[in-house]
Amino acid sequence: MTRTEGIAMRRPWVKRLGWLVAIWGASVLALGVLATLMHLLMAAAGMVG
Repeated sequence: MTRTEGIAMRRPWVKRLGWLVAIWGASVLALGVLATLMHLLMAAAGMVG
């Protein structure tokens, strides 16, 4: 196996890991936005101290 073949074999693994991290980060961000919106709605309704 040449060096370039070794690098080419690693790329899909790294790319998949990158997508996993990106999707996880986006989901955490979306949950944070949703939680903030719910908190604002509860505050507007007088349910938060």
